[in-house]
Amino acid sequence: MPKLKTKSGAKKRFHVKKSGQVKFARAYAKHLFTFSKNAEHSRRTRGTGHLREMDAKKVIKELFPYGAN
Repeated sequence: MPKLKTKSGAKKRFHVKKSGQVKFARAYAKHLFTFSKNAEHSRRTRGTGHLREMDAKKVIKELFPYGAN
């Protein structure tokens, strides 16, 4: 039976930490100043976030076939 492959989109978007938390980059932060956005939106998209525990388990189970690296 062939090896299962990790979803390539998940490799690019998520990083699984040793503690089991899943880190991700916030959306809509690219090209931040190409059109007018308010300051609240700029702050909200800054930095990274962590998925909730249940969502993290789901991401690891469905998108990373051999679990967290």
